Amino acid sequence: MSEYLQTAVKNRIGLLILDRPKALNSLSLDMVRALTQTLLAWRSDDEVCAVFIRSTSERAFCAGGDIRFFYEAGSKTPQGGSALLEDFFTEEYALNYLIHHYPKPYVALMDGIVMGGGMGIAQAGAANRMRIVTERTRMAMPEVNIGMFPDVGGSFFLSRAPGQIGAYLGVTGETIEAADALYAGLADVFVPSDRIPALIDFIVSFEGADIRDAIRDFTMPFRTQADPAGSRLAAQRAVIDRHFAHDDVAAIVSSLKQDASPFAGETLAVMGKRSPLMMCVTLSQLRRGANMSIADCLRMERTMVRRSFEHGEVLEGVRALAIDKDNAPRWNPARLEDVSAEAIDSFFAPAWPAYAHPLRDLD
Repeated sequence: MSEYLQTAVKNRIGLLILDRPKALNSLSLDMVRALTQTLLAWRSDDEVCAVFIRSTSERAFCAGGDIRFFYEAGSKTPQGGSALLEDFFTEEYALNYLIHHYPKPYVALMDGIVMGGGMGIAQAGAANRMRIVTERTRMAMPEVNIGMFPDVGGSFFLSRAPGQIGAYLGVTGETIEAADALYAGLADVFVPSDRIPALIDFIVSFEGADIRDAIRDFTMPFRTQADPAGSRLAAQRAVIDRHFAHDDVAAIVSSLKQDASPFAGETLAVMGKRSPLMMCVTLSQLRRGANMSIADCLRMERTMVRRSFEHGEVLEGVRALAIDKDNAPRWNPARLEDVSAEAIDSFFAPAWPAYAHPLRDLD
């Protein structure tokens, strides 16, 4: 088990509490393993009727994977390979798959920062999930800012957001708030942060058939405090759909340049800081993922991770953001017009025969 994960069962509710506040609950390999072991044990335990995952921190639910670990492990070989990286991503994606198909209600309180791997353990799940946001929620899949792509199932859940919202969020890596998350279908209900203690008490004392219905009833009085119709994404939906409908990032940029609105200008400025290569890879990833199962999306992403470390773009991105902190990544290539179709396609080339893939059992 992990020192950064608290677990308990109260009144048949399985509690998973992330407790690594100094690192904003960034996921380590031992946390991934502890989450997996606990969920597997509870899956067939009749004394657990639902799972509730939250954080001990007001600042973050989970800020993602431990990018310093990625850098240290990936920098040890010229090709960016590492047994620890192999283990981390394979086991993290298997955890995402486990949650997606979990047979019991799975409730995630996404209070504070929710990014990357945090999205993976909150967005995973199908019919049985419940995702709660607060006014402190800051949600993103910001991987293009570190030379990577939106993984942990991002191919699946971003590609299924309304219109072109998923493409916009993935390609820009922009951060959204509670009302935006509700509008994008990345959250289910809102609760004010000062009501979290009451919500927790309510959940652990729940008696009834479906905890999700009970949470909807509990949060009903607060629904007007985070109105999806009044969100920034709702206000810019038509613009986002028009510009991000293109299947080529250069075409998206060209379209945005013809738009004199502040939103278009802001979006261009943001994209100008991202990895040109990984914006293109991300757009291709999301177009492919729209017609794939969650299992196939995770398999595809596993191959893409290996290609990302082989190329080195992610190592440079992490260096600039978290190691040297100069915020001056030397992207390769540096210009969008120099990204070739061959370079994009190389991220999707199978890393090994399909029968030998370590995620082959995801079905």
